[in-house]
Amino acid sequence: MTFTQTPPTLGNQYTEDRVLRSYLTRVLPAEVLAEVEPSLAEMGRLAGGELYRLQLADRLNEPVLTQWDAWGERIDHIEVSPLWERAERIAAEHGVVAAAYEQTYGALSRVYQFALAYLFGPSTDVYSCPLAMTDGAARTLLASGNRALIERALPHLTSRNPDQFWTSGQWMTELTGGSDVGTSETIARHEAGDVWRLYGRKWFASATTTPIALTLARPEGNGPGGRGLALFYVELRDEQGRLRNIRVDRLKDKLGTRKVPTAELTLEGTPARLVMGTTNGVRNITPMLNITRTWNSIIAASLMRRGLALARNYARLRVAFGASLSEKPLHLDTLADLQAETEAAFHLAFRLVELIGLHETDGLDEEGEHLLRLLTAVTKLTTARQAVAVVSEAIEAFGGAGYVEDTGLPALLRDAHVLSIWEGTTNVLSLEALRALAKAGGLAGFKAEIARILDNVRDESLLDTARTVQEAVNHAEAWLAEAMEQGQETIEAGARRFAMTLGRSLALALLIGHAQWSLHHEHDGRAAAAARRFAR
Repeated sequence: MTFTQTPPTLGNQYTEDRVLRSYLTRVLPAEVLAEVEPSLAEMGRLAGGELYRLQLADRLNEPVLTQWDAWGERIDHIEVSPLWERAERIAAEHGVVAAAYEQTYGALSRVYQFALAYLFGPSTDVYSCPLAMTDGAARTLLASGNRALIERALPHLTSRNPDQFWTSGQWMTELTGGSDVGTSETIARHEAGDVWRLYGRKWFASATTTPIALTLARPEGNGPGGRGLALFYVELRDEQGRLRNIRVDRLKDKLGTRKVPTAELTLEGTPARLVMGTTNGVRNITPMLNITRTWNSIIAASLMRRGLALARNYARLRVAFGASLSEKPLHLDTLADLQAETEAAFHLAFRLVELIGLHETDGLDEEGEHLLRLLTAVTKLTTARQAVAVVSEAIEAFGGAGYVEDTGLPALLRDAHVLSIWEGTTNVLSLEALRALAKAGGLAGFKAEIARILDNVRDESLLDTARTVQEAVNHAEAWLAEAMEQGQETIEAGARRFAMTLGRSLALALLIGHAQWSLHHEHDGRAAAAARRFAR
């Protein structure tokens, strides 16, 4: 009889995720956990069941741009994949954005929301992209205080009704620069009242099927750089569903995130409204970037978890040299390394989520606000690099099958690669981390965070591991002091290594802190084992 290999499968992605469930048990009050757990379990069921099956079946479907109809009219219609259509309805119904704005659980509403996103993301082919921008747009509009736009858009952006739910785009990148948005060439001309007209090209407009977008343009007469830009609100279509002076030139042919309809757009007098003043557009869109970078961090952790879940299941199914891979010491050791990286990334990402929740409910003091700005950059860059490495190793755990497109596995790695590019590359965010530290006046707040986390550690093996954290932070601080004496070039040249040291040090501290809690409350040593391994 011809041998056939049983493919890997997924179960309920909530009930089978020890790390997520343990974390929520520690962070959420018991009554809150009891209230949200059914919805998390349902999302876990969808992620490991219906959505995962649809994802595999939908593998070859990609967005299709039809620029002209049969009678020669320019329509620029984009058709997304069946998975994306289903994902939009599920995201709305389950409140993957709305949960953060309903504020049912105060500062912890963000923890609940991002737990949903963490479960939802890996099975929906980066539908997290428009959700991240939608969340960011909602937060940016609220921060702007523009009552007209808030009343117009927010009920849609935060709706649980799929028929009322709007997603948002974010158009910043132009041919002149990606992260260097201050060189943007799109011009805004004031027409009358609150209506402006935008003229220019947006070179990388993700999720172009969204009903609205926030974008940057330079009002005529304004000076150069980011201060001369203004933040605008655009509704893409008129009452008949036609694009409003927007030409879709083409869809991008990308390495990954191929289900995301990323387009090159030409704005030909597109009507727009100012969000917040005629200047300082880059500063005014910062709330959106903070949220999308947090989504990036959570999705990084979730993709790592997905690759590891599939690799573990396959290890029990695949027999080689007379035994299953799950019985091979070297294979188990490799998976244990991936588990340690994944757990550390998870705790780092969710610590950022906790800080955002506190920020949005006025629960942070000045030191906490400085820490939030630093960790937004450091967490995104750290988890993104971890995701690329972990997902690559997870795919290798399948041998040749991991290299075959039919399995759906290569898409995990292609999609992971975008995490260290969009919303700021590793180098760009490393420099942002330095600016955050300069504004905070140094590492005191970061060191206080480390001390707070490690203060309750009592287990001897974890105390030894905690010393690794302290040594790394002390080394980073000494390097920074020496580099400042040598000048700006030295600081910039070492910024990436410095930022990664901060990120991995804090990730380890958080993992140690959770491991101590788990030993005491759950009598479970697996988090402690992950911490010791991560520290090696």
